[in-house]
Amino acid sequence: MDTLLEPFGARLMPGAAHPWMDPYNGVELWPHEYNPIYEAYNRIFNCSGHGWSNVQSTHLNLPFCGNEEFEKLHAALRLVLPLIPAMAASSPIADMEQKPFLDFRMEMYRTNSIKIPSITGLIVPEAIFSREAYQTEVLDKMYREIAPFDPDAILQEEWLNSRGLMPRWDRNSIEVRVMDVQECPKIDLAILEWVVAVTKLFISEDLYSLELQKSWHENELYPILLSTIQHGEKAVITNQKYLEIFGISASSVSAGELCEHIFQEFDSPSDYSSGTSEILNLIFDEGPLARRILNSLPQTFQKRDLENVYRQLCDCLKYGKPFIP
Repeated sequence: MDTLLEPFGARLMPGAAHPWMDPYNGVELWPHEYNPIYEAYNRIFNCSGHGWSNVQSTHLNLPFCGNEEFEKLHAALRLVLPLIPAMAASSPIADMEQKPFLDFRMEMYRTNSIKIPSITGLIVPEAIFSREAYQTEVLDKMYREIAPFDPDAILQEEWLNSRGLMPRWDRNSIEVRVMDVQECPKIDLAILEWVVAVTKLFISEDLYSLELQKSWHENELYPILLSTIQHGEKAVITNQKYLEIFGISASSVSAGELCEHIFQEFDSPSDYSSGTSEILNLIFDEGPLARRILNSLPQTFQKRDLENVYRQLCDCLKYGKPFIP
């Protein structure tokens, strides 16, 4: 791809948000297949701006078969979800400036459909554990609320749901959507393996029973997610009930410390591919990509400083290597 782009003076760039792209000017909607869907979104929400036009995320689809498996998978993923930005945040820069969120993409994602709040909910999905209840309490409500803005019923589909976990009944999977794109696919896959390993830990119920997992209200988990979106691995988790799940009796720990604790205490080497542990230890030691980007920039930076760092990131993508400041 870089070879094809070279005549245009362009190359592929990793990360979840372009650091100096202007998403309010010169943005064009995709004119090919599915164009009516994009036109409908643009008419209702205005797809210029961060979170719409300047956004790249990694999607993980985990399969289930029937209500029983959906119940277990949804319950487990709801508890894992708030920690993911501590591992995966990669969007601290936009508009050529440092944003007050390590995961600026997720902050924009969280708020870009606020016109119809039922589309995203609290990102952490409601405690619903059957297809029938989900249809009634989430999807039907969402369809009703968007109907006045969507007279042609173009968006009356389950993919309109923009929670951080999206049940996709059309393919019997739950789609996890809170992971920023990393510096290269090898790092994306390492983080996905960590998410899968922690999810399996809950599904096994060796750590925490299914009934206790299901008892968590989204209002309890939402503040943890907001904190990791803003502060990444340095988010301070003070919810004692949440910490006790993982055998931590301290009054507070950082999200990064908790993620490493889970990896060290509960994960097995068999959970991971060759080389994944080294990548995860880099994240535990140096922080997610967003932190490493900030640590590589001077306190007051100019566009040339950004260009230097993001050229290095482009090399990471080209050669499949982690970014180390």
